[in-house]
Amino acid sequence: MKKYISIIIGVILITVAVVLAILFIQNKEQKKPIQVKGEKLVFVEVVKNGDVPIVIKSSGSLSAKNKIEIYSEVQGILNQSEKEFKPGIYFKEGETLLSINSEEFYNNLQSIKSNLLNVVISMMPEFKIEFPNEYEKWQSYLSNFDINKTTPDFPKINSDKEKFFLSFRNIFTSFYNVKNLESRLNKHLIKAPFNGILTEATVTTGTLIRPGQKLGEFIDPEVYELEISVNAESLQFLDVARDVQLSNLEHSKKWRGTVIRINGKIDLNSQTVKVFILVKGKGLKEGAYLEASLNATSEKNAIEISRKLLVNNNQVFVVKNAKLDLVQIIPLHFNENTVVVKGLEDGVRILSKPVPGAYSGMQVKTIKKE
Repeated sequence: MKKYISIIIGVILITVAVVLAILFIQNKEQKKPIQVKGEKLVFVEVVKNGDVPIVIKSSGSLSAKNKIEIYSEVQGILNQSEKEFKPGIYFKEGETLLSINSEEFYNNLQSIKSNLLNVVISMMPEFKIEFPNEYEKWQSYLSNFDINKTTPDFPKINSDKEKFFLSFRNIFTSFYNVKNLESRLNKHLIKAPFNGILTEATVTTGTLIRPGQKLGEFIDPEVYELEISVNAESLQFLDVARDVQLSNLEHSKKWRGTVIRINGKIDLNSQTVKVFILVKGKGLKEGAYLEASLNATSEKNAIEISRKLLVNNNQVFVVKNAKLDLVQIIPLHFNENTVVVKGLEDGVRILSKPVPGAYSGMQVKTIKKE
């Protein structure tokens, strides 16, 4: 009995195994469904040409328009002045910036002036005989000659004979030696050429100053120039006297400037041109970094699109009959993220977002850009 039960169970198990195997094979041999390529969803916008403002953006650092580097032309010890010679000190026009000790130089000058006076006095007796009509003017010159004041110019010489007479006695040589030393004496005192502030000082009181030594830097803190670089292609939109909007990097402060100069040379490496902008206002500092936006002009019958939509820099995709098509355009001006173009007709549907792998003839389904 047990033998028959075992046989029946074995037959059942074999039958179940055969059935499962047949079902597995049939399922594997079923044909895979044919995948139909679907339409690509793309975002589009309708072209509407109009006036597009050309805005040129660049950045640069401020530099004082009125700025001088102070150098010494004479030698001496730096004296103590009324105001300290240190960065941040403000000076009015005409105030003394630096005073270099000139005592030794002054004494030498007085000696040379005395020699000039003696030469003129010694020639007077003979001069009176040779030029009796000219004697009074030279006598007056001697009367007004003060050794402690600036040496006065010689009286007018009315003849070559008088000129030769003076030249033969080296009076002109002595005179110009004195005038030269007087000029150098004045260089011991350096005064502010305009209202401004000291931004750099390389010497202190008691320092031995030598000719040609840099002493500091002085600027006018009211007027600045901003130097920016502009693409050579954008020069057609620029001219002198155009207004410029300026801002700091955080865009928390704004100023208005004016284009005052445009360099006539294009940089060979960057193909850019230097443009200089004059700017005044509170909060400006030497070396500050500013951004400039130049409203150059308006381009008629144009449209502004994303630079990412360009193909080969002169083509874009449009949608025609549910397919993509490449059309030629004319790029006019490139901004950081956008480009102003011409050549697209009103009503044409253009891609508003790039499509990866796009090609001419691709089947698409459009979604209008909100």
